[in-house]
Amino acid sequence: MNPSTLNPSQTHPSILLPSLSPLRTQRRRFRVSLPRCSSDTNNPTSSSSPPPPPKRPVKELNGIEILVDKLPAPARLATSAVWCEYVFSVIPPGGEDLKGDEVDRIVNFKNSLGLDDPDAAAVHMEIGRKLFRQRLEVGDREADVEQRRAFQKLIYVSNIVFGDASSFLLPWKRVFKVTESQVEVAIRDNAQRLYVSKLKSVGRGLTDSFLPDIDLGTLVTLRETQRLCRLSDELAGNLFREHVRKLVEENISVALGILKSRTRAATEVTQVVEELDKVLAFNDLLISFKNHSDIDRLARGVGPVSLVGGEYDGDRKMEDLKLLYRAYLSDALSYGRLEDNKLAALNKLKNVFGLGNRESEAISLDVTSKVYRKRLGQTVSSGELEMADSKAAFLQNLCEELHFDPQKASELHEEIYRQKLQQCVADGELNDADVAALLKLRVMLCVPQQTVEAAHADICGSLFEKIVKDAIGSGVDGYDAEVKKSVRKAAHGLRLTKETALSIASKAVRKVFIIYIKRARSAKNNNESAKELKRLIAFNTLVVTELVEDIKGESADVSTEEPVKEDITDITETEEGDWESLQSLRKIRPDKELIEKMGKPGQTEITLKDDLPERERTDLYKTFLNYCLTGYVVNIPFGAQITKKKDDTEYLYLNQLGGILGLTGKEIMDVHRGLAEQAFRQQAEVLLADGQLTKARVEQLGKLQTEIGLSQEYAQKIIKNITTTKMAAAIETAVTQGRLNMKQIRELKESNVDLDSMVSVSLREMLFKKTIGDIFSSGTGEFDAEEVYETIPLDLNINKEKARGVVRDLAQSRLSNSLIQAVALLRQRNHKGVVSSLNNLLACDKAVPSQTLSWEVSEELSDLYTIYLKSDPSPEKLNRLQYLLGINDSTAAALRESGDRLLNTAEEEKFVF
Repeated sequence: MNPSTLNPSQTHPSILLPSLSPLRTQRRRFRVSLPRCSSDTNNPTSSSSPPPPPKRPVKELNGIEILVDKLPAPARLATSAVWCEYVFSVIPPGGEDLKGDEVDRIVNFKNSLGLDDPDAAAVHMEIGRKLFRQRLEVGDREADVEQRRAFQKLIYVSNIVFGDASSFLLPWKRVFKVTESQVEVAIRDNAQRLYVSKLKSVGRGLTDSFLPDIDLGTLVTLRETQRLCRLSDELAGNLFREHVRKLVEENISVALGILKSRTRAATEVTQVVEELDKVLAFNDLLISFKNHSDIDRLARGVGPVSLVGGEYDGDRKMEDLKLLYRAYLSDALSYGRLEDNKLAALNKLKNVFGLGNRESEAISLDVTSKVYRKRLGQTVSSGELEMADSKAAFLQNLCEELHFDPQKASELHEEIYRQKLQQCVADGELNDADVAALLKLRVMLCVPQQTVEAAHADICGSLFEKIVKDAIGSGVDGYDAEVKKSVRKAAHGLRLTKETALSIASKAVRKVFIIYIKRARSAKNNNESAKELKRLIAFNTLVVTELVEDIKGESADVSTEEPVKEDITDITETEEGDWESLQSLRKIRPDKELIEKMGKPGQTEITLKDDLPERERTDLYKTFLNYCLTGYVVNIPFGAQITKKKDDTEYLYLNQLGGILGLTGKEIMDVHRGLAEQAFRQQAEVLLADGQLTKARVEQLGKLQTEIGLSQEYAQKIIKNITTTKMAAAIETAVTQGRLNMKQIRELKESNVDLDSMVSVSLREMLFKKTIGDIFSSGTGEFDAEEVYETIPLDLNINKEKARGVVRDLAQSRLSNSLIQAVALLRQRNHKGVVSSLNNLLACDKAVPSQTLSWEVSEELSDLYTIYLKSDPSPEKLNRLQYLLGINDSTAAALRESGDRLLNTAEEEKFVF
């Protein structure tokens, strides 16, 4: 057929040829080439005729294909047009989904017409152009969306029709300027819609019966459908799981609606359980399919039901799921026991709902506790529990029937016992009948004794604590006969042990004690602090002491026992003497006459020993002791003050304060001794200001010691400390200024002066270095190694190895300096100084033996040797000097012979001058 120019606006233009580019909106006229046979291809980018296609093998025709093949070209063109209309009619409009049979219908029709894939593909492309033109011609948004969806369905169906050849037979991206991702989206979305349409008929029986209409055949069919739809395994699995989740959500919603219905009857709980059983049956079926040996042939996503990502995936909906779980559990326990199959079902339901262990256990504990309590009440009422041979075995069996934790059961027994106890003490006391009933209940429920005691301490203790607070809150004037009666009734009527009652009272009393202590600490002066402490003592004597006696049931007779005798058991016999020597300590042990005058002492069982640190308790005691020692300061007119002395009754209060504070005898003695030492030290420092201890001063200090009552041992320690401190300062100054030598050091040590504590190590090392320097500059030429390396370091208590290093360094530096000094004195004609310097050189050489020394003027070395020779030295020193100066024996002999002449000549020259 010759090429012809067709108008694209006609109803059926060149069906097998490309048309208007989708990116251009205006209409144009195109020159198209019609194929002579169905094997011709077209070229949309060129206006000239394409090159002839390669010759293909002859195809065997049959049926309608033979008829079509015999048709002339115009008839064949008309037939192709009818084919285009058929395809267009098969693909649903934009608003409708694919039915799934479109591909088969198109393929069968194409085969019946005998069209080759390239010709058929051209028809599909032309349909795409038609849809695209319609999309450009529509004016509203909804129509545009429908045309786009229709175009996407065309892409999807065409790609399945032509299979792997679609990539080059259907140039969607080139012709319509769509991206690869847009083509993939079109295929994916339509595949998903088609697969979802197939899923809608799966599992519908779940809402009607316990056996959903899903089997292996259905799952195999779904797998085949997935492959035909070209849907990935991941998307297919997600869609299947989503479909299953929605089916289960329908059952859950039905069950929840029944459960929340205001007109719900008791029988409707069974319907809730039935709906949940359908879910569990469906879940079991899916799990069995997941474990199938031929799982690869089944639909993807088969497995346990999960509500994640659905309607019931959230904190708000989780509460609804908990209600359903609770309802299912309650129904399982409705017969008073939990069967194993129901327990397994509960675990599966927990997994389906996505409940955590803590959430499910909390629900189980709540529901099971109520059922257990109900069963327990029935067994108690019927006497079954009381008649049981073993109460523990009976209760254990009951827990096993309900799958109830025995530990939780024990806690429930304790709660029941506490409730019974609260009922019994409602009137403020426990009578014999109450005690018997509680004992019977305790035996039946196997409540441990310690649990019973704890319950009594808590419940009865709370009632008793209120009574105690009311009693002590009445103050020193309000603790009358009525209050005493109520305390005694509560202490004994509530069947509390004395230890428990005292413990409860102690807690309340100590809180009041602390209030007094805070007031005393915040007082503006010592007198005000003492007043608050006296109020504390009065409260303890008049209220707390009576309270303790009422709790213990003791008589109120006045006790004549000395209150501090039991408090001094922790002191030694030596320290016991301080109680008699220290005046303030003697006074806190009042005589019997004073005790009778003051009345009975305060109690010491409730103390603040564990409430306040020791330092704070001793400070409070010291505050009141100072008040007893100094008296009460009173302000008088014109700004003056007078001090009123107190009698010994204040010391009795001091003794009672020590008991309230929980101070031991040793702690009390330390406070008294500390104040005595402080007073003695203040006056002794005045007497020993210069650090000198004379006979007159010793007598004065002895008199002072007697007045204060301080023992000889502590007085001597203070005196020694003062003198030592003063002496240490003087010794340190002498060492620093170089006024102290080793002889004086040894004299001090012989006088038992502890130099190690008075003089620091650095100063002692400095003293050693100075001593060695004096040896090397003494001019004697002597060096005692044992003295230097052993004795002196020992006397100074310094490191011997470090001392050796000091000697070595000093000797090496002094040796060369001594030679230089000797030459200088030679030039000054100071022969005595020359001899002294050479002796220092020999002393350094003894400490650190040296090699022969060098000097530029050898005559001067000879003169040094001659001068030293005339000083009549020992042969050892002279020979060593000869070696050090580098003088050989012949020269030395000549110098010895001419020594007198040379010296005389020098004297004559000096005289002539």
